[in-house]
Amino acid sequence: MSHTTIGDIVRGDREIFPPYLYEAYQSTRRRAPLLPLIEVPLTISELSGPGPAISSVTPEDSDLTRNAGTGGEAIGQRIIVTGRVLDDRGIPIPHTLLEIWQANAAGRYLHKRDQWPGPLDPNFLGMGRCLTNVEGVYRFLTIRPGAYPWKNHPNAWRPAHIHFSVFGSSMLSRLVTQMYFPDDPLHQLDPVMQSVPTEAARQRLIATYAHEVTEPEWALGYRWDIVVRGPHATPFESSQLTRGES
Repeated sequence: MSHTTIGDIVRGDREIFPPYLYEAYQSTRRRAPLLPLIEVPLTISELSGPGPAISSVTPEDSDLTRNAGTGGEAIGQRIIVTGRVLDDRGIPIPHTLLEIWQANAAGRYLHKRDQWPGPLDPNFLGMGRCLTNVEGVYRFLTIRPGAYPWKNHPNAWRPAHIHFSVFGSSMLSRLVTQMYFPDDPLHQLDPVMQSVPTEAARQRLIATYAHEVTEPEWALGYRWDIVVRGPHATPFESSQLTRGES
Protein backbone atom coordinates (compact mmCIF):
# COMPACT_ATOMS: atom_id res chain seq x y z
CA MET A 1 0.00 0.00 0.00
CA SER A 2 1.35 3.42 -0.92
CA HIS A 3 1.80 6.00 1.81
CA THR A 4 2.18 9.74 1.60
CA THR A 5 3.45 11.69 4.55
CA ILE A 6 3.16 15.44 4.59
CA GLY A 7 5.74 17.17 6.77
CA ASP A 8 5.18 19.09 9.96
CA ILE A 9 6.55 22.66 9.96
CA VAL A 10 9.52 23.00 7.63
CA ARG A 11 10.78 20.99 4.70
CA GLY A 12 12.68 18.83 7.16
CA ASP A 13 14.69 15.76 6.16
CA ARG A 14 16.86 16.55 3.16
CA GLU A 15 16.45 12.98 1.93
CA ILE A 16 12.70 13.50 1.65
CA PHE A 17 11.78 17.10 0.94
CA PRO A 18 12.82 18.89 -2.27
CA PRO A 19 15.01 21.99 -1.97
CA TYR A 20 13.38 25.38 -2.32
CA LEU A 21 15.62 25.98 -5.33
CA TYR A 22 15.80 23.13 -7.85
CA GLU A 23 17.37 24.41 -11.05
CA ALA A 24 15.61 21.99 -13.39
CA TYR A 25 12.22 23.16 -12.08
CA GLN A 26 12.41 26.70 -13.41
CA SER A 27 9.61 28.21 -11.33
CA THR A 28 11.68 27.65 -8.20
CA ARG A 29 14.24 30.14 -9.52
CA ARG A 30 11.64 32.87 -9.05
CA ARG A 31 10.04 31.53 -5.88
CA ALA A 32 12.96 30.32 -3.79
CA PRO A 33 13.77 32.56 -0.80
CA LEU A 34 17.04 34.45 -1.02
CA LEU A 35 17.49 34.78 2.75
CA PRO A 36 17.04 32.27 5.59
CA LEU A 37 13.44 31.68 6.59
CA ILE A 38 12.10 33.44 9.65
CA GLU A 39 9.74 31.61 11.97
CA VAL A 40 6.84 33.92 12.86
CA PRO A 41 4.97 33.14 16.11
CA LEU A 42 1.34 32.27 15.47
CA THR A 43 -1.53 33.80 17.39
CA ILE A 44 -4.42 31.94 19.00
CA SER A 45 -6.78 32.96 16.19
CA GLU A 46 -4.38 31.54 13.59
CA LEU A 47 -3.99 28.27 15.46
CA SER A 48 -7.58 27.68 16.48
CA GLY A 49 -9.90 28.89 13.76
CA PRO A 50 -11.74 29.13 11.64
CA GLY A 51 -11.28 25.71 10.11
CA PRO A 52 -12.55 24.50 6.75
CA ALA A 53 -16.22 24.82 5.94
CA ILE A 54 -17.23 21.17 6.16
CA SER A 55 -20.94 21.55 6.81
CA SER A 56 -21.72 22.08 3.14
CA VAL A 57 -19.85 18.99 1.87
CA THR A 58 -22.22 16.58 0.13
CA PRO A 59 -21.73 13.04 -1.23
CA GLU A 60 -22.08 14.43 -4.76
CA ASP A 61 -18.94 16.54 -4.26
CA SER A 62 -16.72 13.45 -4.40
CA ASP A 63 -18.00 12.32 -7.82
CA LEU A 64 -16.00 14.36 -10.33
CA THR A 65 -17.61 12.50 -13.23
CA ARG A 66 -20.97 14.16 -12.56
CA ASN A 67 -20.49 17.14 -10.21
CA ALA A 68 -20.36 19.77 -12.97
CA GLY A 69 -24.11 20.32 -12.67
CA THR A 70 -24.72 19.81 -16.38
CA GLY A 71 -26.54 16.51 -16.14
CA GLY A 72 -23.87 14.90 -18.33
CA GLU A 73 -20.93 12.66 -17.51
CA ALA A 74 -17.24 13.46 -17.88
CA ILE A 75 -15.35 11.82 -20.73
CA GLY A 76 -12.49 9.49 -19.87
CA GLN A 77 -11.47 6.34 -18.04
CA ARG A 78 -13.38 6.23 -14.75
CA ILE A 79 -11.18 5.64 -11.72
CA ILE A 80 -11.82 5.27 -8.01
CA VAL A 81 -9.13 6.78 -5.78
CA THR A 82 -9.34 5.82 -2.12
CA GLY A 83 -7.13 5.53 0.93
CA ARG A 84 -6.77 6.61 4.53
CA VAL A 85 -5.55 9.76 6.24
CA LEU A 86 -3.26 8.71 9.10
CA ASP A 87 -1.12 10.32 11.77
CA ASP A 88 2.49 9.40 12.52
CA ARG A 89 1.38 6.47 14.69
CA GLY A 90 -0.77 5.00 11.94
CA ILE A 91 -3.99 6.05 13.66
CA PRO A 92 -6.78 7.08 11.24
CA ILE A 93 -7.85 10.71 11.27
CA PRO A 94 -11.66 10.95 10.91
CA HIS A 95 -13.80 13.80 9.58
CA THR A 96 -10.90 15.45 7.72
CA LEU A 97 -11.64 17.56 4.67
CA LEU A 98 -9.84 16.60 1.45
CA GLU A 99 -9.99 18.58 -1.77
CA ILE A 100 -8.63 17.47 -5.14
CA TRP A 101 -8.16 19.16 -8.49
CA GLN A 102 -6.88 17.82 -11.78
CA ALA A 103 -6.75 18.10 -15.55
CA ASN A 104 -9.36 16.37 -17.69
CA ALA A 105 -8.75 13.26 -19.82
CA ALA A 106 -7.08 15.42 -22.48
CA GLY A 107 -4.72 17.04 -19.98
CA ARG A 108 -6.62 20.36 -19.96
CA TYR A 109 -7.56 22.35 -16.85
CA LEU A 110 -10.73 24.41 -16.70
CA HIS A 111 -8.74 27.58 -16.17
CA LYS A 112 -8.39 30.69 -18.31
CA ARG A 113 -4.60 30.51 -18.22
CA ASP A 114 -4.56 26.99 -19.63
CA GLN A 115 -4.48 27.69 -23.35
CA TRP A 116 -2.88 24.62 -24.86
CA PRO A 117 -5.15 23.08 -27.57
CA GLY A 118 -6.40 20.10 -25.58
CA PRO A 119 -10.22 19.96 -25.69
CA LEU A 120 -12.29 21.12 -22.75
CA ASP A 121 -14.95 18.79 -21.36
CA PRO A 122 -18.18 20.69 -20.55
CA ASN A 123 -19.13 17.96 -18.08
CA PHE A 124 -15.92 18.08 -16.07
CA LEU A 125 -14.99 20.74 -13.50
CA GLY A 126 -11.81 19.01 -12.40
CA MET A 127 -12.35 19.55 -8.69
CA GLY A 128 -14.00 17.71 -5.82
CA ARG A 129 -13.96 17.21 -2.08
CA CYS A 130 -14.97 14.78 0.62
CA LEU A 131 -14.66 14.05 4.33
CA THR A 132 -12.86 11.03 5.73
CA ASN A 133 -15.14 8.61 7.55
CA VAL A 134 -14.68 7.37 11.13
CA GLU A 135 -11.90 5.05 9.93
CA GLY A 136 -10.06 7.89 8.17
CA VAL A 137 -11.03 6.63 4.71
CA TYR A 138 -11.63 8.95 1.74
CA ARG A 139 -13.01 8.01 -1.68
CA PHE A 140 -13.28 9.87 -5.00
CA LEU A 141 -14.80 8.80 -8.31
CA THR A 142 -13.13 10.68 -11.14
CA ILE A 143 -11.45 10.14 -14.51
CA ARG A 144 -7.81 9.51 -15.13
CA PRO A 145 -6.20 12.85 -16.03
CA GLY A 146 -4.14 13.20 -19.17
CA ALA A 147 -0.55 14.34 -19.42
CA TYR A 148 -0.08 17.91 -20.58
CA PRO A 149 2.71 20.07 -21.97
CA TRP A 150 4.28 22.88 -19.99
CA LYS A 151 7.00 25.32 -20.91
CA ASN A 152 9.55 24.44 -18.29
CA HIS A 153 11.97 23.06 -20.92
CA PRO A 154 11.81 21.86 -24.55
CA ASN A 155 9.23 19.12 -25.13
CA ALA A 156 8.24 19.15 -21.46
CA TRP A 157 5.21 17.10 -20.38
CA ARG A 158 3.84 16.67 -16.88
CA PRO A 159 2.88 13.10 -15.99
CA ALA A 160 -0.72 12.36 -15.06
CA HIS A 161 -1.36 13.49 -11.49
CA ILE A 162 -4.03 14.63 -9.05
CA HIS A 163 -3.49 17.47 -6.60
CA PHE A 164 -4.55 16.74 -3.01
CA SER A 165 -5.25 19.25 -0.26
CA VAL A 166 -5.72 18.09 3.35
CA PHE A 167 -7.20 20.45 5.92
CA GLY A 168 -6.64 20.43 9.67
CA SER A 169 -8.55 22.35 12.29
CA SER A 170 -7.44 25.81 11.15
CA MET A 171 -6.79 27.54 7.85
CA LEU A 172 -3.03 27.38 8.50
CA SER A 173 -3.04 23.58 8.75
CA ARG A 174 -3.64 22.96 5.06
CA LEU A 175 -1.15 20.63 3.39
CA VAL A 176 -0.89 20.14 -0.39
CA THR A 177 0.72 17.37 -2.40
CA GLN A 178 0.34 15.43 -5.67
CA MET A 179 -0.58 11.82 -6.39
CA TYR A 180 0.88 10.07 -9.43
CA PHE A 181 -0.01 6.85 -11.25
CA PRO A 182 2.15 3.73 -11.49
CA ASP A 183 4.26 2.84 -14.54
CA ASP A 184 4.21 6.30 -16.11
CA PRO A 185 7.28 6.83 -18.33
CA LEU A 186 7.11 10.59 -17.74
CA HIS A 187 8.06 10.26 -14.06
CA GLN A 188 11.78 10.14 -14.87
CA LEU A 189 11.49 13.23 -17.07
CA ASP A 190 9.46 15.42 -14.72
CA PRO A 191 11.48 18.03 -12.75
CA VAL A 192 8.67 18.46 -10.22
CA MET A 193 8.73 14.81 -9.24
CA GLN A 194 12.50 14.50 -9.61
CA SER A 195 13.05 17.40 -7.22
CA VAL A 196 12.20 14.92 -4.47
CA PRO A 197 15.71 13.81 -3.44
CA THR A 198 15.34 10.02 -3.09
CA GLU A 199 13.61 7.25 -4.98
CA ALA A 200 12.04 5.96 -1.77
CA ALA A 201 10.39 9.33 -1.15
CA ARG A 202 9.24 9.59 -4.79
CA GLN A 203 7.60 6.19 -4.55
CA ARG A 204 5.39 7.48 -1.73
CA LEU A 205 3.80 9.86 -4.23
CA ILE A 206 2.67 7.02 -6.49
CA ALA A 207 -0.68 5.30 -5.99
CA THR A 208 -1.06 1.53 -6.16
CA TYR A 209 -3.48 -0.20 -8.50
CA ALA A 210 -6.04 -1.98 -6.29
CA HIS A 211 -8.06 -4.71 -7.98
CA GLU A 212 -10.28 -5.07 -4.90
CA VAL A 213 -11.27 -1.41 -5.32
CA THR A 214 -11.92 -1.80 -9.05
CA GLU A 215 -15.62 -2.12 -9.87
CA PRO A 216 -16.48 -4.58 -12.68
CA GLU A 217 -17.42 -2.93 -15.97
CA TRP A 218 -17.30 0.49 -14.30
CA ALA A 219 -14.05 1.92 -12.90
CA LEU A 220 -10.43 1.03 -12.15
CA GLY A 221 -9.36 1.35 -8.51
CA TYR A 222 -6.29 2.99 -6.96
CA ARG A 223 -5.24 3.15 -3.33
CA TRP A 224 -3.15 5.92 -1.78
CA ASP A 225 -2.75 6.66 1.92
CA ILE A 226 -1.86 10.09 3.27
CA VAL A 227 0.17 10.30 6.49
CA VAL A 228 0.22 13.84 7.83
CA ARG A 229 3.42 13.65 9.89
CA GLY A 230 6.15 11.34 11.05
CA PRO A 231 9.26 9.52 9.80
CA HIS A 232 7.85 8.35 6.45
CA ALA A 233 7.43 11.80 5.01
CA THR A 234 6.99 12.75 1.36
CA PRO A 235 7.13 16.29 0.01
CA PHE A 236 4.44 18.87 0.42
CA GLU A 237 4.18 21.96 -1.72
CA SER A 238 4.19 24.78 0.83
CA SER A 239 4.93 25.25 4.51
CA GLN A 240 1.97 26.59 6.41
CA LEU A 241 3.68 27.37 9.70
CA THR A 242 7.01 28.86 8.60
CA ARG A 243 7.19 32.00 6.50
CA GLY A 244 10.14 33.46 4.68
CA GLU A 245 11.17 36.93 3.56
CA SER A 246 13.47 37.74 0.67
